[in-house]
Amino acid sequence: MGGRTQRRQENCWWIAGVLLLCFVDCLLAQLRYVVPEEVQVGSTVGNVAKDLGLDINTLSVRRFRIVSGPNDELFHLNQNNGVLSIGKRIDREVLCDETKVCLINLKIVVENPLEIHYVSVEITDVNDHSPTFPENEQQLEIAENTRPGTRFQIHAARDPDVGTQSVKLYKLSPNDLFDIEVRDSEEDKIPFLLLKKHLDREQKAKHYLVLMALDGGLPVKSGSLNLTINVLDVNDNHPVFSKDTFTVSLYENSPIGTRVLKLNATDLDEGQNSEIEYSFGKTQKKKVYDTFDLDSVTGEIRVKGNLDFEDTEIYRLDLQASDKGQPPWTAGSRVVIRIKDVNDNKPEIEITSLSNVVPEDSKPGTVISLISVTDRDSGLNGKVRCSIADNVPFDLTPSVEENMYSLVTKGNLDRETVSSYDITITATDCGEPPLSTVKTLSVQVSDVNDNRPDFSQNPVELYLTENNPPGASICSVQAADNDLNENAAITYHIVRGDGIQRDMTSFLNINSENGHISALKSFDFETLKTFQFQVVATDSGTPSLSNNVTVNVFILDQNDNAPVILYPLSSNGSAEGVEEIPRNVNAGHLVTKVRAYDADIGYNGWLLFSLQEVTDHSLFGLDRYTGQIRTLRSFTETDEAEHKLVILVKDNGNVSLSATATVVVKVVEPKEAFAASDVKSASKDDDSNVTFYLMITLGSVSALFIISIIVLIAMQCSKSTDYTSKYLEDKNYDGTLCHSIHIQYRSGDKRYMLVGPRMSIGSTIVPGSNANTLVLPDRRKASGEVRLKTSIVLNVSIAFKFLIDFFSRHIHLLSFTTLNRTLNSIKYIKKNKNKKIKKEGVTIVMNRVCPVLVCNVFSIKHWPKQLTEKL
Repeated sequence: MGGRTQRRQENCWWIAGVLLLCFVDCLLAQLRYVVPEEVQVGSTVGNVAKDLGLDINTLSVRRFRIVSGPNDELFHLNQNNGVLSIGKRIDREVLCDETKVCLINLKIVVENPLEIHYVSVEITDVNDHSPTFPENEQQLEIAENTRPGTRFQIHAARDPDVGTQSVKLYKLSPNDLFDIEVRDSEEDKIPFLLLKKHLDREQKAKHYLVLMALDGGLPVKSGSLNLTINVLDVNDNHPVFSKDTFTVSLYENSPIGTRVLKLNATDLDEGQNSEIEYSFGKTQKKKVYDTFDLDSVTGEIRVKGNLDFEDTEIYRLDLQASDKGQPPWTAGSRVVIRIKDVNDNKPEIEITSLSNVVPEDSKPGTVISLISVTDRDSGLNGKVRCSIADNVPFDLTPSVEENMYSLVTKGNLDRETVSSYDITITATDCGEPPLSTVKTLSVQVSDVNDNRPDFSQNPVELYLTENNPPGASICSVQAADNDLNENAAITYHIVRGDGIQRDMTSFLNINSENGHISALKSFDFETLKTFQFQVVATDSGTPSLSNNVTVNVFILDQNDNAPVILYPLSSNGSAEGVEEIPRNVNAGHLVTKVRAYDADIGYNGWLLFSLQEVTDHSLFGLDRYTGQIRTLRSFTETDEAEHKLVILVKDNGNVSLSATATVVVKVVEPKEAFAASDVKSASKDDDSNVTFYLMITLGSVSALFIISIIVLIAMQCSKSTDYTSKYLEDKNYDGTLCHSIHIQYRSGDKRYMLVGPRMSIGSTIVPGSNANTLVLPDRRKASGEVRLKTSIVLNVSIAFKFLIDFFSRHIHLLSFTTLNRTLNSIKYIKKNKNKKIKKEGVTIVMNRVCPVLVCNVFSIKHWPKQLTEKL
């Protein structure tokens, strides 16, 4: 009767759950049923077809069924009435273990049309398990001196049921010494045995207790554990260290194995209770274990790893001394190890460069870089001095902050002298021995426009042959600038000036980029012999700098002018004349003189006369140099009364030019010739005047020349006479000179050379070491005549500003200046000595024909090639 009533109550609960499920909208399934575990097989869970609203009559046709799944066998679905029932015993603890909510999901399928419905069945727990302990008995050993309040963990009971039906509480059998204390964890309730009073092993060595575990189900179920407490004899004396704290000092870098300290602890017990074992405290860091080693028996502490003061200055070791009693007693002590510094770290240099480039015009004191030095050592070992070399224009100034320096300029910088500096910075500590670190800082000196363009030659001497092609380059001037880039980019221009200067430079043009100068027109020596202009070179810096060079231009003559006959000259302008001479003249009588002029100079203006046509070669002769026509013999009765002479006048240019003059000589009786001579005397007076002026000029020059020689000889006689030149010896010089004069003259800062009719054919100029040497061939070697030549080497400057053309009888006298200098040597040399004395200065060579004066204005090695060839 009682069993039936209980079953009815369970069915009522089950029916109530099903009805409640019908009104609950479940989010996880279309239907949800609640069934307790351990329900009898065949018990109805619910009518699925009815709850889903399906037609019961069509369930079989539509194959109403549960789709296969892991838990299909737990339930049965009737296809006739749609009732879901229990198909197998359900144990919630097996299906869901300790999960609070145990759900079984079923998938039900019905076809035609195909429909899938989800049904969830929740299995609720029933109190069908009792709490159990892992062991039936547990033994505990507790020392007799254990303090009251000490807790000892015991085994926890376990109940597979969940919720309130699991383990709820523990109960300990009644006693005076122990109590039970429970701590809740996430999974279990853990029991602890709590000692309430002191134990005394001599009174009772063992205590027996029973621990019960109760669940919260209805009815309550329980389990028990038998506890056996063994009271142990205690080690009642603990080890004692001689000191609570030990302090030692140790140098860093001490070798491995170095003994640091030997611990000493004592225990008053006997036997194993007095045997002590040393160990590190359990809270020590790993670094202590890596650095030190502790002998557990002897208590010796030794170095095991590297000691670095900069890494760790102090080590604090917590040590323990434990006896071997049961239970063991432990005492603690601390060892403080102070690491002493040694000078094992070099200083470190850190450079913070404001800029590695400094302008060369930076003022002294300009900060370039900030330098900090550090040393990981301490004390004097960490005190650092910083310095740089003295041979650089830089200095280190200490900052207010310690170990900070500023690298500053201490002098003027010049990029053109030194463009970069590698500054070596040395940091040295004060340790023993001191350690040093060297670091190099590269500093580039940037350019500023502080250099003007510079010409390698100033002034420039330019020798230019006349009739140059217009537009062609005549020379080039080049300037160099020691600056860089734009500061060294040079442009050129010609200073035009005003007035005559502007007219002179108007026909010149210069390439502003490369300095090539071209002439826009041809030069004519006969019109313009020399001029000068200035070229300015300007760089592209800011502000720009400039420099100028003076170009002295000397126009060299070309043979571009034919001789011009001055006499004879007829009224119609032709070179024809008639001369009457008496028949009774003797041989050598001057019939007339053909006069000619050539605008060129030198060889080009040196005229030679020759008879191109003559009626009687035995009667008349022509001086090839003077143009004088003279009779070669006396006239006879058989000679004709009229003679025609055609005179050819030509210059000595490379391609000679010529002109002809015709002279008709009429032989008359003496009375007729006298009358004719009166008529011609007037015209000859004009020629004689020119000759007179020429003689005066030459006489003046000769007088000045002779006076200079006399003065210089007198000065030389007062000195040593042996001044033989070591620079040049010419074995072929014979002292023979032609009838010509070469004059160099100077006007202010300008230098000129005017060359008259040149030396005889074969004359050469031999460049010496520092002066000019004229070497003239001996035209009289065949005669065997021995001549005495005088070679006077003078250090004197004689400047003549005049132009003389002997053959055209044109004289241009400008000025005359003498600058006396010291006579270097006077030496008389015979021909057979074959020596040539040569010094820087003026060389004067004398012979019986004519003097030749060469003024050494500049050394022959600097003469233009064209001029040397001309000479």
